[in-house]
Amino acid sequence: MALFDDEPQHARRSRPLRERIGWIALGTSIGIALLFALLPSPYVIEQPGPVFDTLGTFDRDGEQVPLIEIPDETTYPTDGTLDLLTVSAVGSPGATPGWLDVLAAWFDPSRAALPIEVVYPPGLSEQDRNAENTAQMVDSQQDAIAAALVELGYDFPRDVVVAGLADRSPAEGVLQEGDVITALDGTEVHAVQELRDAVAEHGTDSPAVVTVVRDGTTLDLEVTPVKTGDAVVLGIGVRMEYDFPVDVTIQLDDVGGPSAGMMFALGIVDKLTPDAMTGGERVAGTGTIDSAGNVGAIGGIRQKLFGARDAGADWFLAPESNCDDVAGNVPDGIEVFAVSTLDEARDVVETIGDGGDTSDFATCETG
Repeated sequence: MALFDDEPQHARRSRPLRERIGWIALGTSIGIALLFALLPSPYVIEQPGPVFDTLGTFDRDGEQVPLIEIPDETTYPTDGTLDLLTVSAVGSPGATPGWLDVLAAWFDPSRAALPIEVVYPPGLSEQDRNAENTAQMVDSQQDAIAAALVELGYDFPRDVVVAGLADRSPAEGVLQEGDVITALDGTEVHAVQELRDAVAEHGTDSPAVVTVVRDGTTLDLEVTPVKTGDAVVLGIGVRMEYDFPVDVTIQLDDVGGPSAGMMFALGIVDKLTPDAMTGGERVAGTGTIDSAGNVGAIGGIRQKLFGARDAGADWFLAPESNCDDVAGNVPDGIEVFAVSTLDEARDVVETIGDGGDTSDFATCETG
């Protein structure tokens, strides 16, 4: 006999039905969520990639190959490391990660989920993208050699060469492909950034005097710069050509882009100067470089910070122009310095190597 059972009999019969419906709805929701999580997303995940010591070697088909070789010059023993960092991309067109992986990346400070069109621009095949990255790496290696040799006091030709003209360029009919630009308004230029700075300083109000060497003849030509977006330009593409007095070979397989330039330059300087620059310390860094030693911004610096930490580096050199991306994203156990030139980067590394006081060097918190 049941006591105090006031629930109507019809309610007792409907409760199991409601429970079954609830469990079915819950199971359906979980199934939909799991299906959604496994569906391809429109994102690519960037994460820390391999770390390479510019003073050391890398494995090529089972053989250890030096990253930097200077066969015909006196080189000196090195110690510690000067690590360059890379970023690996998880996903590609047609094979993007699932939403579950993307969600995990959003909560992982060492990873970043980026729209696929940012990493793989539409209309550019993966083959073309790889070729472009390889070309950027080759150019950055040449610029790194030039910057290092300039830093060490070598004198050699550094030519800014016209590589092409943009559509409706103000230089059309004045400058030609192959012209060597030696000066603008009488100021010598030996690097692409020096030319850009000179054009920006001149402005758009009057013709600039562009001094070029064409077929062995020096010409002073007039071109009025124009504004494109925030930049003042001549409407030309340029490339650098060098005649190095020292044979330097840089080799690193399957790594593209220009962001290793500064670390390659530091590695060359270390090999060509007495005493170990790092004093045995593990120093990592990233940044583009031009032949004048200017250090430029790069992408994926947050992933590179974590890659440096995971590789055991205690010190990190970051481009000053990347400080907005660095501030607040530095992992514990690593100290970051902001540099804008190769000379500044060298000063930091040598001070670290000597065990000196680094408190006066700029960081992304102090500027």
